[in-house]
Amino acid sequence: MRSTIISEILDRPDAYLIIEEIKSALDREKENRLKFYDAIAENDNVEFINGEIVVQSNVTMRHNQVTGLLLCLLNIYVDKSELGFVGSQRLMISLTRNDYLPGICFFRKKKSAQFTDDQLYFPEPDLVIKVLSDSTEAIDRGLKFQDYQAHGIGEYWIVDPEHETLEQYQLLGKEYQLILKSAQGDVRSFAIEGFQIPIRAIFDNKEYLTVLQNILGSQSSSTLTPPSS
Repeated sequence: MRSTIISEILDRPDAYLIIEEIKSALDREKENRLKFYDAIAENDNVEFINGEIVVQSNVTMRHNQVTGLLLCLLNIYVDKSELGFVGSQRLMISLTRNDYLPGICFFRKKKSAQFTDDQLYFPEPDLVIKVLSDSTEAIDRGLKFQDYQAHGIGEYWIVDPEHETLEQYQLLGKEYQLILKSAQGDVRSFAIEGFQIPIRAIFDNKEYLTVLQNILGSQSSSTLTPPSS
């Protein structure tokens, strides 16, 4: 897509004028982004997207429950296996143009080892997980999807709490490929070594507790599928 846009601009006789206008607009946007950094407080639930400050809506109880179950499993597994760092709802990632609150994200140890205790802005993660809400679905599947893809984020999950499904995308070459879309079976992360759980554990408390007990009782990081009954 990027090459197509460039070709379309270069086909125009006023290509230099278009580029100058784009550069001027991006310079103004950069100034507004710096003002955004100065203005936001630690607890503000806002993002900076294509030059605009976007306030995130409140989430439903179901959304919060699903996020909490998945975040807990990830945190405990990653900490126990010493694989890196899991970021939660208010952690902001800063890409070349935009600043996002991704919901849940994971950084491998090599990258997270460079983080400081008072750090506020973070580079592109190795995995982003977004729990959908009605107000954000279009941008999560559209602009953010494209931005994560363009910045080489290797894995992206979209979790739908209403329909209790999970979509897993992996970056192959320069584009995301859909690896899995299901409400059943297991999901295995490409970014988090050995992390494999039943999809139902994200939506069902009993299944979640079974997997959690397996993580806590496991002496290895091979798999997190529930023990046979």
